[in-house]
Amino acid sequence: MESSQTQSAVRAAQQAMAAGRLEEAAQLWSQVLSLAPEHPQALFHLGQHKLIRRDASGALELFARAAKADPATPIIPLNIAFARRSLGDAAGELQALDRALAIDPYFLPALLAKGAALERSGQARQAARVYRDALASAAPEAQLSPELKAHIARARDLVRANAETLDAHLLEKFAAIRARHPGADLARFEDCKEAMLGRKKIYTHQPTMLHVPGLPAIQFYDRGQFPWLERLEAETETIREELLAILRDDARAFGPYVQHPAGVPLNQWEELNFSPRWSAFFLWQDGQRLDANCRRCPKTAAIAESMPLADFPGYAPAVFFSTLEPHTRIPPHTGVTNARLIVHLPLIVPENTGFRVGNDSRAFEAGRAWVFDDTIEHEAWNDSDKLRVILIFDIWNPLLTPAERELVCALLSETRAYYGTA
Repeated sequence: MESSQTQSAVRAAQQAMAAGRLEEAAQLWSQVLSLAPEHPQALFHLGQHKLIRRDASGALELFARAAKADPATPIIPLNIAFARRSLGDAAGELQALDRALAIDPYFLPALLAKGAALERSGQARQAARVYRDALASAAPEAQLSPELKAHIARARDLVRANAETLDAHLLEKFAAIRARHPGADLARFEDCKEAMLGRKKIYTHQPTMLHVPGLPAIQFYDRGQFPWLERLEAETETIREELLAILRDDARAFGPYVQHPAGVPLNQWEELNFSPRWSAFFLWQDGQRLDANCRRCPKTAAIAESMPLADFPGYAPAVFFSTLEPHTRIPPHTGVTNARLIVHLPLIVPENTGFRVGNDSRAFEAGRAWVFDDTIEHEAWNDSDKLRVILIFDIWNPLLTPAERELVCALLSETRAYYGTA
């Protein structure tokens, strides 16, 4: 237990440091040490003071005492590493950094320092592996000091260069294997390799309501699984004509897609909440057919009814025209359940519009539909000066069995009834 006199001296030393009065702070830490000879803070800060003044040996002695007094603080062995480096002791530097990381494996300054030490010693490949760990544990750049930002930039450059070198090595080594499998679909393996190289992230399902385990996290599904897509695409002009009639005669029929009530956390939706910049005209909503809207688009409604729409009472299907105004972005988000998939049919598509699901980004093409899993992080953008409009509807995930479909519907409806929200 520190005496009141020691506590007072510690506070004074900390205030002097905060004010940038380093010489005064050193004198005050010396007072603390005279009152408590093994005070870890005093030993540590006096060690730093000596290190700044290029007395690495004196600093090392103080840091060693501080580490003995407080063995659970990683910044102390980190500074021991700095002192060892000043003394030209590369092996001792790495040993001290390993001690810091044994205390906290995610201690960013120690990870960066170890990467730099390995790089200086000519071990660029090993440095890149450590730097990759550092990048994975780093806080958002806005929260970092200018010094750490510079270290992070250097780490990112080396990791990128190492990935390119390793990729070239792998390309050479894999040539014979690829030659033995001509025409093989290697897209999944390529994603695997790119993730190992740190150039792609592995995206998984993140449903906000219901997760069916065991279903693969496929970003965009292969068109061959949905032979009816061509029939849908052939109706593009018919659907677009009905859309244009609504936009011409009653654009106010479109309402904001995002409508979170007061008190609900908005997070990424704050900018678009109740905003007409992302709007919708529903033909089906939460599983209910909106007859009045369907009468305004009878051909589109009939086409939708011929599709394998999802059927979750109270939840799906949803069939709607989705507008995105110029210079508007839909932020990254995920959908409610992987028991269903989403179909997009682009209708009005200016240039500079696009869509990303996981690692796969694509440009919209009028009349060219796709099917994707919206429980994988996705986003959309319209960087043009014109309106973008697509038709959206949901279908069952084709990998669910009929029994699973029926039970999923029962699970949702009975859970809603149980809580009295039916």
